[in-house]
Amino acid sequence: MQTQVTHTFLGMPAVIRSKAMLDLLAVAERVGRTSAAVLITGETGSGKEILARAVHHYSLRHSRPWVDVNCAALPEHLIESELFGYEKGAFSGADSMKQGLFELANTGTLFLDEIGELSHKMQVKLLRVLDGTPYYRLGGVRKISVDVRVVSATNLNLEQAVAAGEFRSDLYHRLTQIHLQLPPLRERPEDVAALAELFLQQQDPDSRFSPEAIEALLRHSWPGNVRELRNMVCKALIFASGPCIAASDLPLPSSEPAAVRGSTPGLRAPGLNLDSVEREMVFKALTETGGHHDKAARMLGISRRTLSRKLKIYGATAELLESSVA
Repeated sequence: MQTQVTHTFLGMPAVIRSKAMLDLLAVAERVGRTSAAVLITGETGSGKEILARAVHHYSLRHSRPWVDVNCAALPEHLIESELFGYEKGAFSGADSMKQGLFELANTGTLFLDEIGELSHKMQVKLLRVLDGTPYYRLGGVRKISVDVRVVSATNLNLEQAVAAGEFRSDLYHRLTQIHLQLPPLRERPEDVAALAELFLQQQDPDSRFSPEAIEALLRHSWPGNVRELRNMVCKALIFASGPCIAASDLPLPSSEPAAVRGSTPGLRAPGLNLDSVEREMVFKALTETGGHHDKAARMLGISRRTLSRKLKIYGATAELLESSVA
């Protein structure tokens, strides 16, 4: 009989069945009881925030503030004021003093999602604060000292970013006192059915999956990971004609790639080129949004900067790289 663990981390439910995730959760519990900075890496939509919340849940700071911010979601000129705050009159529109996220997270945990998107300027300032150096709010004359445990996450390979000069090596080593690598959903097929059932119950407790539908879910390679699975369940409920969701109700490809068929459900097969799958998803999103980068990035669950970087890697045309259709 398979072990299944159900938790709620800061209001976010998590159902875990795979050994890989159970082992990782056990590590998160041990790490949480230390004060070490934690970097969580993994593909987009694989569940990095859940793991970050688990670290805080198990920490000695669990009763203290939890503050999270997506570094890629903030315009570059606002990141500094959001993280470190500002004084009244510091700039046009600053009508009152505002505490930064570091202050709000004092004695607790600050979760910096998509940390790889920070500019070099912000990387320098963040490193100084992580090293314990007091800082000023924007326009301030009094230094602020905080006691914050930082957990960060990224879907980028920061080691490659360091080698390419895109990320500071000293900040990388400061963030990775503990490095937790989250496996993609295709490498933990035992979690697919459990998560699908969780999402289904959240949407409609009276619905259920047929055995054929579960088999179809297990055959899919899930390039979009848990986020794709959640969206799939939502769409299936719309298409289903009754309380039992059939395989035909799932908006899955009519046939899986040959490399997937016949392999262990959910596991990466030798012939499956995941880079090409990702590339296809990116260009499909751009096509469906008429070339609008912001909309395509939101559809894919990534930042605009990450999308632009991927297009450069794919060798996209200058017209596509510069496209910003309103």
